[in-house]
Amino acid sequence: MLYLEVRTMDLGEDVRAVGLDLRGADEEPARGPETAALWARVIPALAGAEPWALDFFSHLDRVREYCARHGIAALEARGAALVIPGPEQEPMAGLFARFEGETFGARAGGPLRGEDGVRPAQRQALERELLHRGVDAYHPVFGEYLFCAVCDFSDGALVVLSEALAATEVLRRVQPALAGAEVEVFMAS
Repeated sequence: MLYLEVRTMDLGEDVRAVGLDLRGADEEPARGPETAALWARVIPALAGAEPWALDFFSHLDRVREYCARHGIAALEARGAALVIPGPEQEPMAGLFARFEGETFGARAGGPLRGEDGVRPAQRQALERELLHRGVDAYHPVFGEYLFCAVCDFSDGALVVLSEALAATEVLRRVQPALAGAEVEVFMAS
């Protein structure tokens, strides 16, 4: 049995954050292909009907090669992060399992709502900043999105930065997405 704890985090006055920690019965971070499949259900559930994407900003050659071998669409502009628009659950689980040891990002809504593949200037600026600053680039812009998230699956953690999603809403979205899985989802007390 695994345990997913949802809790409000204090990251400062200007950041509203929710932490999700996936642990085993031994309290150690849960890792591996089974947990990658769970995370692949969590992120789309958080996004709901909003468009969403994954942001990779390190080891881009390896990520690019993996995506090409597995038929996963990836967008890349010169000098910017590699962006993977909302992959399907099964390929995403494989991607998460393969890159579990890397920290990467996810975001939903806001500037991702571009039409006909147009990439708004503010989105392009963030994608360039991700390459230079990593997930710290989310700090000044997370309020423009439904959420920006830091994926640190090697530590069993997902940190959601959002003005719109409080811990109770994260719990409400995640519980049905993990129904039937051997994981207990609960709110930290």
